[in-house]
Amino acid sequence: MHGKTEKAQIRITRSSSSYWRVTFDNPPLNVMGPQLVREFREIITAVEADKDVRVLVFESAVDGFFLNHSDFKADFKELTGIPQGPTGLEAWPDILVRITHLPVVSIALIRGRATGNGSELALACDMSFASREKALLSQWEVGVGLVAGGGPMARLPRQMGRQRALEVLLSSNDIGGDLAEAYGYVNRSLPDGELDGYVDALARRIASFDKWAIANTKRLVNAASLPPDVEIAAGWDTCMASIPRPAAQGRIKALFEQGFHEPGDAEDRLGIHLGHLAHGG
Repeated sequence: MHGKTEKAQIRITRSSSSYWRVTFDNPPLNVMGPQLVREFREIITAVEADKDVRVLVFESAVDGFFLNHSDFKADFKELTGIPQGPTGLEAWPDILVRITHLPVVSIALIRGRATGNGSELALACDMSFASREKALLSQWEVGVGLVAGGGPMARLPRQMGRQRALEVLLSSNDIGGDLAEAYGYVNRSLPDGELDGYVDALARRIASFDKWAIANTKRLVNAASLPPDVEIAAGWDTCMASIPRPAAQGRIKALFEQGFHEPGDAEDRLGIHLGHLAHGG
C-alpha cells in the first residue's frame, strides 16, 4: 500500500470469490486520514477489476467505532494532495461515488460510531444495518462550523426527506440505531447479537445470485435515485472552504480542549459535547 511501512488500516477477507468483507482497523478511534483514503481507493480499484465479486460488507475491528470523522492531527495537505479519482472528483467523494456505481452490492454493518465519514459511507452503500444497542450515526460538521464533504446534503434528503435530513445535518446530534431505522437512515436496526448473522446470511444469499442480474438491477435503481456527481462536488468544495474559517478553527480548538480526538467521553458522546460548544459550555 502506497510504498509505506505503516500497519494497514483496512483489510480484506474473501469469504468466497463472490463475497468480500472490508474491515476498518485503525485503533483507537477509526479516524480517517490520508493513509486510510489511499488504502480504500486501492480496494475499490481491486473490486472494480474483479469479475467474480458480487457483495462487499463494510465492518469494523475497532470497538465502539465503525468509521469515524477525519483525522484532524494528520497533514491536511497530504489528504488534499491525493490525485482526483477516475470520476473526476477528489479522493474521498470519488471513493463514495464509485461504491454507488459498482456492479457489486455494498452493505454497511454498523456497530459503534459512524460519524462524518462513516455516515457518508453508509449513505453511499446500497444497504446498511445497525446494532440496536451500539450504533451511533451522525453528521457532526455543522456543530463545529464546518460543512460535510462526502455528499450527505445530496443523499440524505433523497433517502429520508428534506425535514429529517435537515434535522440530522443541522442538529449534529447522535442518532441511535432504532431512530436511524425509523428515519430511513439505515435499512433496519437489529439486536447486537443478531446483527452479524443477519448481514452474513443476506450477503451470502445475494452473492449466490447471478452478477449480471445484480449489476443491472442496481444500475436501474441508481438511475432513478442517485444525486448527480455535481452535487457531490459542490459539497466537497464547500467543505474545503469551511475548514480554514476562524469560526470553525475556534470551535475545533475548543472541542480538542474537551478531549476530542482521544479515547474518552468527547468521542463517545460527541453529540452532547457539540451541544456544549453551541451554548458556550
